[in-house]
Amino acid sequence: MAKLRLVLGDQLNSKHSWFKKADPDTYYLLAEMRQETDYVKHHVQKVVAFFMAMRNFAELIGSKGHNVIYFRINDSNNPQQLDQIIAQTIEKYNADIFEYLLPDEFRLDIELKEICSQLKIESAVYDSEHFFTTRAELAEFYHGKDALLMESFYRHMRKKHDVLMVGDHPLGGKWNFDHSNRSKYKGEVPIPDIKNFNQNVSEVLEEIQKSGIKTFGAIDPENFQWPVSREESLETLKHFCLHLLEHFGDFQDAMQTGENYLFHSRLSFAMNSKMISPKEVIRTVLNFYHTHKNQIDIAAIEGFVRQIIGWREYMRGVYWKEMPDFAQKNVLQNHNKLPYFYWNAETKMNCLKHALGQSLEKAYAHHIQRLMVIGNFALLTQTSPDEVDQWYLGVYIDAIQWVEITNTRGMSQFADGGTIATKPYISSGSYINKMSNYCKGCHYNVKERLGEKACPFNSLYWNFLDDKREFFSNNPRMTMMLSLLDKINPAELAKIKQKAKALIRNVDNL
Repeated sequence: MAKLRLVLGDQLNSKHSWFKKADPDTYYLLAEMRQETDYVKHHVQKVVAFFMAMRNFAELIGSKGHNVIYFRINDSNNPQQLDQIIAQTIEKYNADIFEYLLPDEFRLDIELKEICSQLKIESAVYDSEHFFTTRAELAEFYHGKDALLMESFYRHMRKKHDVLMVGDHPLGGKWNFDHSNRSKYKGEVPIPDIKNFNQNVSEVLEEIQKSGIKTFGAIDPENFQWPVSREESLETLKHFCLHLLEHFGDFQDAMQTGENYLFHSRLSFAMNSKMISPKEVIRTVLNFYHTHKNQIDIAAIEGFVRQIIGWREYMRGVYWKEMPDFAQKNVLQNHNKLPYFYWNAETKMNCLKHALGQSLEKAYAHHIQRLMVIGNFALLTQTSPDEVDQWYLGVYIDAIQWVEITNTRGMSQFADGGTIATKPYISSGSYINKMSNYCKGCHYNVKERLGEKACPFNSLYWNFLDDKREFFSNNPRMTMMLSLLDKINPAELAKIKQKAKALIRNVDNL
């Protein structure tokens, strides 16, 4: 009985039970496909990283005796479409059974179900054995509840998996130390070098260019810095524990010119491609914490844990609960075009110049840059969430729809009307100034609302609140913002709105 098993590009879990024992009658299929490179325009580093990781994974399981069938992007027999690749491989190897792992993108879930319905052989699906939760666990947890508050799910996860717990109580006496993790970085702590693998990816880059795949963004083919194998992923995790974790909590929200990563782990691509699992990340970090308690504050470890078993698992659960309708949500009726400088970072706004420039150069920005600079500006200029989704999904190396769209259309753009966030994540320039040095030396003045040199965030912020006042009038978390809006002199508010409308009309010239 010949068995064909499909492994998608974000399912590179060499610790999966499938790979415990090699079977001469079982074949593993991996394929680089134009279907996957072309459904959105991707950053070149993202395409390179996935192809490199897939090839390394295929080599790893092959070295352990497993039969691997691998289609490279330019292979002459590669039809570039998943259904055709599966059908062609089943016929060639005379497979009797087709099996696959639960995909993490809704479109692939639908496609694979349809493919299996057309097959003339048996098919079966298995769990990816990666996440702490099942697809449906979050929906079951919130059944009958009015709101999907992440904090309650996070506490449930802590208790269920006995993470940072003392009996039924949280270690340190508090569930959440977020207020302790909002320090501005002032250079007081040296930032260690990143774990750089100095990889030469010229060969795969040439193959991508030869194939005609349209990409964007920068890449240094002789110094590729991301982990693209399980071994490198584990080294990145070790580096984080040894050199970064101690100060991660303090500065996880900070932004600094010239510092692309600060104390962040850079594990997101490794995790989202499943080269490394959230369970082993949590286990490793907790073990390190318990042996270095005098060195690491509880706030640092809790902040990191919350991102993994709270935020990450929560967003995946919301995705499977709310899709496919979630992808069409636009409750604020925002329809403006995405500013062109999102593609080249050519703007006089220093914060966006740095956050966008870093995104285009490194295929990476941390959560506050994505949320409170890039996403904040898109929301204040009332940009279409469709365009924002496409940009975020393409630009970041760790962006896979289940984690991208929930954060972008939900948390960042509030297009879901509050399914994920109870209020929009918006601010004037003052928040950016508080958490970064971006405003220093900027063309615009962060303290001004009006005038030629006034920070665009300021008038855009008050204009947004006034434009959406009716929508937010019954939201208790917006009461303070709206009350401050009401205190602005009507004549001044009219000038602020006039300026904001002009900024939006001429957004590409800012």
